[in-house]
Amino acid sequence: MEELVRTNDPVLISFLESLLKDAGIKHFVADGNMSILEGSLAMIPRRVLVDSDQIEKARMLVRDAGLAHELRLDGGQF
Repeated sequence: MEELVRTNDPVLISFLESLLKDAGIKHFVADGNMSILEGSLAMIPRRVLVDSDQIEKARMLVRDAGLAHELRLDGGQF
């Protein structure tokens, strides 16, 4: 899996999950439990991960939604 977006914004994560689901792109939101454990300090961002074979399609979807500035450009793989 590759990291698509890393953020503390729950609204953005919810929006991205909706976009990805509607496009049929499998994804996973990592670090949600760690984010909850640390409280409301928002020190640990959540990561939206996408299968490597769908990462380009997911990036294009995010760009088309006007959120290109949120994309992880280093292509972090997991």
